Amino acid sequence: MEMRKEFGYAFFLLFFAVCMSRAGSDLVISKLDRRIDLTSHVVRVLSTLKVENAGKSVVSELLLAFPYIQAKNLANLKALHNEGKGKGSAINLPVVETHPGGMPEGLTFYSVSLHEGLEKGKSLTINVLAIFTYSLEPFPEEISQADGQLVVYQDSAYYLSPYVVKSQSLNVLLPAGRVESYTKHPNGKHVDSEIKYGPYEKLPPFSYSPIVLHFENNNPFVVAQELVREIEVSHWGSIYVTEHYNLVHKGAANKGGFSRLDYQSRSYMGGRSSLKQLVARLPPRAHSIYYRDDIGNISTSHLWGDSRKTQLEIEPRFPLFGGWRTSFTIGYGLPLQDFLFVAEGKRFLNITFGCPFDEVVIDDLVVKVVLPEGSNEISVSVPIQTKQWNEIKYSHLDIVGRPVAVLEKNNVVPEHNIYFQVHYNFNNLSLLREPLMLISGFLFLFIACIAYMHTDMSISKSSASYIAKLQWDEVQATVQQVQNIIKRCLSAHEKLETSLQDLSRTGDVQSCKATRKVADGLLKELSKELKPLMVFLQSSPQAAQIWPKVEELVAKEKEMLEKLTQKHAAVVECFEKKCSGRETENRVAPYQQKLAALKREIDDLLEYIDEI
Repeated sequence: MEMRKEFGYAFFLLFFAVCMSRAGSDLVISKLDRRIDLTSHVVRVLSTLKVENAGKSVVSELLLAFPYIQAKNLANLKALHNEGKGKGSAINLPVVETHPGGMPEGLTFYSVSLHEGLEKGKSLTINVLAIFTYSLEPFPEEISQADGQLVVYQDSAYYLSPYVVKSQSLNVLLPAGRVESYTKHPNGKHVDSEIKYGPYEKLPPFSYSPIVLHFENNNPFVVAQELVREIEVSHWGSIYVTEHYNLVHKGAANKGGFSRLDYQSRSYMGGRSSLKQLVARLPPRAHSIYYRDDIGNISTSHLWGDSRKTQLEIEPRFPLFGGWRTSFTIGYGLPLQDFLFVAEGKRFLNITFGCPFDEVVIDDLVVKVVLPEGSNEISVSVPIQTKQWNEIKYSHLDIVGRPVAVLEKNNVVPEHNIYFQVHYNFNNLSLLREPLMLISGFLFLFIACIAYMHTDMSISKSSASYIAKLQWDEVQATVQQVQNIIKRCLSAHEKLETSLQDLSRTGDVQSCKATRKVADGLLKELSKELKPLMVFLQSSPQAAQIWPKVEELVAKEKEMLEKLTQKHAAVVECFEKKCSGRETENRVAPYQQKLAALKREIDDLLEYIDEI
């Protein structure tokens, strides 16, 4: 009730303002029939005005007045003059916003340009269609899942006009459901789903009588807060349309939580005002249709069509209650020949502007028409007022990018889903650009492969780098031979150590001396093999870095052989003289320590040389 009082108070102020002003004019509205359709959340007001010229001069315009609280939600305004009895003879009259002087404040005026001017004593009939959004206010603002949605609508029983109205009537069409209350008025009555006011006779200019209607409307108040449509033209035979939706239910908010069990099993608990499905009416012969939401295509969808239309029905993952929102994308392809034509040497695209879904209001609609690369002299013809600008989009194999004509409009209703045209020039030779790029790319690739397979990539045998590589390989091979000889010498050393261990165990001196004799012969042979290798490394410039370590390795091996020979002779002598074990250990200890140190140094040198 508080909301209704606020509405009544606002209308009272407007009524007081307009009653303080009267406007004189040569025009008189002899008869006016007004019909307000409140069956959805988009309010449509159709007014049929029979206008007479009671003055002496020709009148070229008709003023339409709307209160500011209505004008701010005005989405579309059309005026038509029907010259004949057939439907095809209706003429659209230009309508523009105007600011005439001497008029009351709080009103917004629009000027309708009469077709050929209205002469003295003549009359004509004009149909005015005004479409409003956000004019139905949910009341209460929150309802439970089982409740019906009640809304409030405010208007005037009298047509707000700057002219005298001799006779007028008002019919308000309501959706099926209960009517909580409506403003009682003389000559007003409620019949079925319609409330009738009038007729009213001889009302002065700016007559105003506020009415408030409180009734049930369970239609989902579906609003696309943002819709981006991208229409990509391909001269290879198709047009690809992609639409990104961000939907919200602007009806009464759901309170008390949501029960899936009640929603599916109990019809009276099913959320009468919730959005259960969306129906998109696509052009005939649409193909490659897909739908997906933020987490993939897991909703139910149905598609069918015939030669006149293609219909896509989507059931979201969850029903949409008041205050709930969802985002999704649909896409489809269209045959190029159905929408692209040639006239006067230019191509033009003729395609629809708005949303294909029924009864969806769009807060912000952006339409992007992506033309083929090479298009120029682009012009856009839209029968409604929009913001326009150009962009560039880069895609596969693009060089300079594809021109994009961008259109933007706010407060869009289903009546805005009309055809618009994009004109542009395009040279057919540009069609060959991408195929030639692909052919050239593959051709160059094949030529490169053939050239690679038939080209000797090896280094010239006469070049300095090749000679240096050979010399280094020879140095590495020589160093490897030196390492092998040193390892064989170390193996002979181990045999001498083993003969001493056998001597301490068996006491066989002759066998120990024989082992030493064999080892001495082998070491002499290895020394002979080593000599030319050392001479080569010393004389080779490529071995300058590794030579010091190799030289040190050979010297350490000789020193180790010398100490081992001394140790062997001392042990054999002690056994022959039958010295005690302690005396033998004391005599051998200095040699043993030195041999252990030399063994570690030789191992380190071998490891270092391996890493070079």
